[in-house]
Amino acid sequence: MRTGGCVCGAVRYTVRGEPFHVGRCHCGDCRKRSGSTYTIYGHWPLSAFETTGEFATYDHDSFCPRCGSRLFLIDAEEGVEIQLGSLDDAPFELRPQAELWIKRREPWIPEIEGAAQHDENRR
Repeated sequence: MRTGGCVCGAVRYTVRGEPFHVGRCHCGDCRKRSGSTYTIYGHWPLSAFETTGEFATYDHDSFCPRCGSRLFLIDAEEGVEIQLGSLDDAPFELRPQAELWIKRREPWIPEIEGAAQHDENRR
């Protein structure tokens, strides 16, 4: 089981088991949502995910309304996409299996060795 939450502690979550996908995304939305050049995320089934506290959601993207921390995206079909930086303990063993939107990857960021490379989305 892994735990995570926002900076101020108002929103907490737990997730059980291992993610079925881990990725690094360079798309414009992920850049804006993270305030960085990419986002690293993990996908888990909804049945493995529990949350406490009140969170706000915009376009499936959930965050703490008090401190603004971006936490997860909930999609009934895809499961939950957790922003790995919001986990309490750094998930060193979770290595991205794919990189998305590499056509927007900064030229000074090397590709992840062994990860599938996608110009846009995986599909």
